[in-house]
Amino acid sequence: MPVALLLVLALLFMMFNNLKDGLLVFTGIPFALTGGVMALWLRDIPLSISAGVGFIALSGVAVLNGLVMIAFIRSLREQGHSLHNAINEGALTRLRPVLMTALVASLGFIPMALATGTGAEVQRPLATVVIGGILSSTALTLLVLPALYQWAHRREEDEVEALKQGFK
Repeated sequence: MPVALLLVLALLFMMFNNLKDGLLVFTGIPFALTGGVMALWLRDIPLSISAGVGFIALSGVAVLNGLVMIAFIRSLREQGHSLHNAINEGALTRLRPVLMTALVASLGFIPMALATGTGAEVQRPLATVVIGGILSSTALTLLVLPALYQWAHRREEDEVEALKQGFK
């Protein structure tokens, strides 16, 4: 799995041409994994191979949600929006798509999480991890990621303001 995570980080770097934004998107993975572990613990389900597969799938969803948010904020910045305005508008505009994606994915896994028939011992851990991780990943994408973006790019905004003051 560490090789896969490094590959994901390399792809994010290539997409953004910026390690900072790649790492910001990457912060969704530990937060999602924490949600998956908490869900297993709450349901008293042991860690298993199928739970591990759930963690791998969950990592992809976490990265995708963060990628959508950061890419949209960056596009607003390229259009000339201030940092604060781009983050606010980006978070509000992406609120509905991120929530809908999380809701659909979580609801889709509920039958697997509640299964009792043949194969349920394999399905339950995977579904539990994905549901718990999607919920925590969504919270990160909507609340924490915009704040982290603001923190990571605050100096750039200060430099732009200093340049504006210098030209007056």
